[in-house]
Amino acid sequence: MPVPAAPLRCLIVDDDPLAVQIVENCIVNTPFLQAVGHYNSSVEAAEFLRTSPVDVLFLDVEMPLMSGIELLRALPSPPLVVLITSSKEYAVEAFEFSVVDYLVKPISYARFLKAAQKALDQFTNNAPEPGAADSSEFTFVKVDNKLVKVLFDEVRYVEALGDYVHIVTGQSKLIVYSTMRAVEEKFPPALFVRVHRSFIVGMKWIQAIEDNAINIDHKLIPIGQTYMRDVTQRLNKF
Repeated sequence: MPVPAAPLRCLIVDDDPLAVQIVENCIVNTPFLQAVGHYNSSVEAAEFLRTSPVDVLFLDVEMPLMSGIELLRALPSPPLVVLITSSKEYAVEAFEFSVVDYLVKPISYARFLKAAQKALDQFTNNAPEPGAADSSEFTFVKVDNKLVKVLFDEVRYVEALGDYVHIVTGQSKLIVYSTMRAVEEKFPPALFVRVHRSFIVGMKWIQAIEDNAINIDHKLIPIGQTYMRDVTQRLNKF
């Protein structure tokens, strides 16, 4: 089993002090994890995550003012997420956001370790080896009641509109009931870059960049301020 060169950086967000203590203790006893802090408020955590990205977020669902689910919706690029809750009723939301795992309180270390291993597996599988190219050429997405094959090489951009995403190619526009996070995980980072909370673009189809907007097939796609540095770095290497 591959292990990361450094422990995965973990943030805990839970308004229950006892739950925070339990998760912190579990992290301490897991060699490939490292706690970087905790917050009792989703609002404070959102502010921290805007400037300090982490690898894994252990997130309570039921919190006042802003729930864990609302926090995920507010983050443009959430890290790997393990949801923590007192109820099993949020399982649907867990699948919607493609979370790594779903822990129900009270949390045992054995169950926590299983979730942590899933996070490690997903982290290592998603991290490309230096110089490696993405070997997959397509994916399947669900459109209405059928699975449709999407060739990565043909996708110009992906746009989020409400509860749906539009996958735009040179020949078609596929309307998929999904989150941007789920689509982003399917699309190879060697070919695509997230430029806005509502847009992912195929780098080979970028015709020009001007006034913080990308031109693809005469459509101007805005570059979000929080994505500007990553977009600039990615395109300079492209």
